[in-house]
Amino acid sequence: MKDFIVKVAREAGELALSYRKDIDAIRMVRKRTEKDLVTEADQAVEAYIRRQVEERYPGHAFTGEEQGSTGESDYRWIVDPIDGTISFFHGQHFFSVSIALVHKGETTLAAVYAPALDELFFAEKGKGAFLNGNRISVSSTREVKDAVAATGFCCIRDGKETDSMEIFARMVPVLRDFRRSGSAALDLCHVACGRLDAYWERCLNIYDVAAGLLIVEEAGGTVTDYRGNREQIPSEIAATNGLIQKEFLKSLYA
Repeated sequence: MKDFIVKVAREAGELALSYRKDIDAIRMVRKRTEKDLVTEADQAVEAYIRRQVEERYPGHAFTGEEQGSTGESDYRWIVDPIDGTISFFHGQHFFSVSIALVHKGETTLAAVYAPALDELFFAEKGKGAFLNGNRISVSSTREVKDAVAATGFCCIRDGKETDSMEIFARMVPVLRDFRRSGSAALDLCHVACGRLDAYWERCLNIYDVAAGLLIVEEAGGTVTDYRGNREQIPSEIAATNGLIQKEFLKSLYA
């Protein structure tokens, strides 16, 4: 299964890139909300991954962002075909293919591939996290004031009433700096490899973060909701290198 998930993630990423050869020709299929969109590439990439899973593991269940959930099994594949569609649609590099395998409720394998960067993050439960085959680990930052963090604005994009801007305004002054990529899966992977010290966001879905969560934890990081528990994941997520988790959560609710 390890070789399969890596192979399919890479091939799906290459398919996404093939649609990017002529950005102006990419067809927007529909808008989920006024700001959120779906392209023909999203649908094609998910269909490709689903097809590969069905051929190789016909008894497995599948959850995808575009077509929803099908099947019942101890094994479930959770897929975001293009995480960061807006970045993808606007010709930017920070988008990814995210694939996770869940067995009896526990994520056991994860792959996140950023095809425009040719970076493939992979993790296996209990066996560590890797970037292009090299083991990765979280940063050694010990204080929030020295941290570089990322967030996203799903709640605003989806038109939901939230305090995400209030939290953002409170967090930016206490951090060393802030980054915004547009892909939750990649933000989590960047925490895992030490490029970021922390990431937080609300109003996410399981396909946004299923793979990234395992990659962070296998790299030595910590992932909770804003209260330090797991109950509200994925609708509320705070991921850090673990060393700053307590201080970071206090800052979120200062």
